[in-house]
Amino acid sequence: MKLNKIILLPAATVLLLSTLGSCNLYKKYETPSDTALLAQYKEAQEAEIDSLAFGNLQWQSVFTDPILAGLIDQALANNINYRNAKLNIDIAHAQLKGARLSYLPSVALAPNGAGSKFFTSPSSGPMNWSYQIPLSVSWEIDVFGKLLNSKRGAQAAYEQSEDYARAVRSQIIGGVANTYYAIAAIESQLAVSRSTAAIWKESVQTMKDLKEGGTVNEVAVVQSEAQYYGILASITDLEVSLDELNNTLSLLIGVMPQKWEIPADAVLTMPAIIRSSVPMYELALRPDVAAAERNMAVAYYATNSARAAFYPGLNITANGGFTNLLGSMVTNPGNFFINLAGSLTIPLFSRGQNIARLEAAKAQQQQAMNTFEQTLMSASAEVSDAMTLYEKSVEKQQHLALQAEKLALAVDYTQELLRLGSYNTTYLDVLTAQQGLLSAQISGISARLNEAQALINLYQSLGGGR
Repeated sequence: MKLNKIILLPAATVLLLSTLGSCNLYKKYETPSDTALLAQYKEAQEAEIDSLAFGNLQWQSVFTDPILAGLIDQALANNINYRNAKLNIDIAHAQLKGARLSYLPSVALAPNGAGSKFFTSPSSGPMNWSYQIPLSVSWEIDVFGKLLNSKRGAQAAYEQSEDYARAVRSQIIGGVANTYYAIAAIESQLAVSRSTAAIWKESVQTMKDLKEGGTVNEVAVVQSEAQYYGILASITDLEVSLDELNNTLSLLIGVMPQKWEIPADAVLTMPAIIRSSVPMYELALRPDVAAAERNMAVAYYATNSARAAFYPGLNITANGGFTNLLGSMVTNPGNFFINLAGSLTIPLFSRGQNIARLEAAKAQQQQAMNTFEQTLMSASAEVSDAMTLYEKSVEKQQHLALQAEKLALAVDYTQELLRLGSYNTTYLDVLTAQQGLLSAQISGISARLNEAQALINLYQSLGGGR
């Protein structure tokens, strides 16, 4: 009965001092719709998820090359950034657990003892020993949502860490796939360049033979040699790029640098690209967009916590235990004791700290909203860029394939005409045709790589990587 009075009296005082504005402290975060962009995003969140949409496909359904799939599996198991991202989830979960347990009372046991003796005469009595075995309990009653907002903020931070981990996972999958096909493209370019170098070496000898026959002069021989050494120089650049890409792939997989055996003819074959008619629905599934919205929720609850600091705090404490010290007297045997108390703390003046904290929290909440809108716009731009690059890469490949076909014929024709001694054909025509063919072949491989990387980036920009 006494305990009820202790609790009810301060509680009644708190309710008397509270205002109607405190009701907002208990409100859960909702996606804002202050702007047209936010309103579209909020509507997209409520839409039904299309499991067949391109960005919602499991990565195993997208990257079916068995060698690439094995490399992605290794990366997801070993990549340091991904492992740290998953550890961040554990950290956030521990903090959430602490926020949930803050509703419970704190309990402490602090046994202590002391001895005293007064030397008033040579025959002073023995040492007087006193001891206490107290158990203290303190409980903060969450009248104005201080603990509630702290717990909700921790929950939002935990979900945000999961979103970040998904974003890192998506980046790793996309990074491994991009590097894989980049290595394949360099290997293809090296094969073409080495084959062309061998042909050029034969051309140099042909020019020398033609010079001996009086068909061409020394300039033709020198020019053909210069072109040959130029191709050899370009091969060294490709070999450097190949080494760098192998090291990049090693870092993504989380192993020491090594050379990876990747077939030069590796081609990305994607499933049908099914996209939503409303782009915002796609963006709402991206992990980085979700993480940016969680950040708004964290900022919202931080603002609520700052508001709650203006309201009173109610604490109930209880102390009990066993002692032989009663006042200034030591009694043996000891007795049990118990104390109950309730305290109400009403902030009146805190040197402007509460006001400053609230103003800062409001500004940070606005920052979080601005960052979220920027994230949405950047995500939309990424999807548009990837889609345009994919479409144009396919178109470019078709043109380059026809160009290479015609240039191959041009090389054959000019070489044959030069051998036959045609006055309308010079060594310069042969050099030009061969150089054009090599350039078209290299460009065709680059266009094929651009197509693959555009598809990978499109998949990633649509939230892929599950």
